[in-house]
Amino acid sequence: MSGGPNGRPQDTAADILIDMLLEWGVDIVFGLPGDGINGIVEALRTRQDRVRFIVARHEEAAAFMACAYAKWTGKLGCCLATTGPGGIHLLNGLYDAKFDRVPVLAITGLPYHDLLQTGTQQDVDHTRLFQDVAEYSTTITGAAQIAQATALACRTALARRGGAHLAIPVDVQEQKLETDRPSPRNQAGATIARGVERSEPSSADVARAADILNEGRRIAILAGQGATDAVDELLQTAALLDAPIAKALLGKAILPDDHPYVTGGVGYLGARPSQQVFDACDTLLIVGSTFPYIEYYPKPDRVRGVQIDLDAARIGLRFPVEAGVVADAGAALRALNQRLTQKTGGGFVAQAQRWKQEWYDALQRAAERPGRPMKPQRVVRDLNDRLAADALIAADCGQNTGLTAQYIRIREGQRFAVSGTLASMGGGLPYAIAAALAFPGRQVVAIVGDGGLSMSIAELATCVRYKLPVKVIVLNNSSLAQIKWEQMLFLGNPEYGCDLQPVDFATVAEGFGVRGFRIEEPESCAAVLDDALAYDGPALVDAIVDGNEPMLPPKRRQQYVDNLKKALDAGTNDRDEIKRALEEEPAVTSLKD
Repeated sequence: MSGGPNGRPQDTAADILIDMLLEWGVDIVFGLPGDGINGIVEALRTRQDRVRFIVARHEEAAAFMACAYAKWTGKLGCCLATTGPGGIHLLNGLYDAKFDRVPVLAITGLPYHDLLQTGTQQDVDHTRLFQDVAEYSTTITGAAQIAQATALACRTALARRGGAHLAIPVDVQEQKLETDRPSPRNQAGATIARGVERSEPSSADVARAADILNEGRRIAILAGQGATDAVDELLQTAALLDAPIAKALLGKAILPDDHPYVTGGVGYLGARPSQQVFDACDTLLIVGSTFPYIEYYPKPDRVRGVQIDLDAARIGLRFPVEAGVVADAGAALRALNQRLTQKTGGGFVAQAQRWKQEWYDALQRAAERPGRPMKPQRVVRDLNDRLAADALIAADCGQNTGLTAQYIRIREGQRFAVSGTLASMGGGLPYAIAAALAFPGRQVVAIVGDGGLSMSIAELATCVRYKLPVKVIVLNNSSLAQIKWEQMLFLGNPEYGCDLQPVDFATVAEGFGVRGFRIEEPESCAAVLDDALAYDGPALVDAIVDGNEPMLPPKRRQQYVDNLKKALDAGTNDRDEIKRALEEEPAVTSLKD
């Protein structure tokens, strides 16, 4: 048996596994050690000069870190967990990767091979369990299988932009290659060769799309993460069509928010000018997005649609388009731009800019309101003004996501990431940790709520252990605020079960070895943020904010107005304070116009 990625005779299956990961460019493995993966951990120990093993405090956080690392870097993310519950804990982070189409390899241990499916300790069939979340999931039965299975798992995760999973019995991990005789058909061994996916658009599809866009008078563009590598082409399209660009949350960083074509985010957490553009347009061009909230798209009975996506299965998934162009966004837009006619005198972008300025003025007034507890808008507005030019911003899920979407105005050179389609709480801090590991020296900020942080707070210890200067901004309202407003707005029900036990996160952070700051007065917000961002090490800012601050969609829906009145009349807690907050909210025009 020759050397190389397929292994030497004296190598164990675990040795071959880690060597193969190195060949596929894996430089960090996130996880926790355990008795079901001791062989793999040993192989990592003996190769720690080439691959880092980042020990998280919970496997779910490790999977979030692997997903986020893949998002931040474009590399294959990798996470590791032991048998039984260890592997089960990975699932949430892996679903995050599946839904946002991110390549992640999960490796889990299994009991001894001859005790599988006998009810022995931690005898969970991970291979079966991972079938839904992973594009490829298999059990390793011997050392001779490991090289090819690992290569196939890595190749599949990268090609299909999703998860892959290898389950390895604890005794097989330590089996030497020379003791496992390969079958007569296993002669070629593994290969690390991987083709680069290329997709050229159909000329007929491009022609049909161009005809529709040329016939339109007011074109709106919805751009998502699929447009990340096609910014120049996208801007040329927008210029030709006089088309404002609204961004899905996963595409927040594809263009700076101060760009004259950009109107901001879309949907429940989006910007009002984006919704105004959608309401006024007669044609919609969707580029690299399957933004899930259908109710925030334009009305399909009056708006024609064109969609560009690399995945043919996603054409028309959210909006019934008349033309679909299946290709890489850059290639599709280049072909499309050659057929587009320059629109003149429309003024749609100019109108969108006026709407955008009105929206920014309303947001500014909302952040300036006095009072205690202070308004959460103040915290995010002041943070935005202090972010570094190349900052990496991670958000958790909840009311903090909406505030981040609206008040963090991404600039050229900054990056943003969030658990998007899965929208899982608890991911903000792990995402920030992955960013700090991927780009040492850059400013990394996590914007989280008290609910989400409570789910992953142990990872503050990970920041300290690896000397990661992550800055965590906690919007602490002792409430699951987004759920509270959804109960009232969407269902007309009084708030129930959303109040949380108050936590002094600044004090808790100090217990982890993280520098803790606390803000209670709006007048001190800017100064405290300055101190925290300047601190040389991990820091947490516990910002005590108003739990009754409205979380309102940018689009007026009469049903929401009626539901809210019903919920308040039925006796929602603090209803007088909520009514007063509604009357004072400058951006509440979304429910008044």
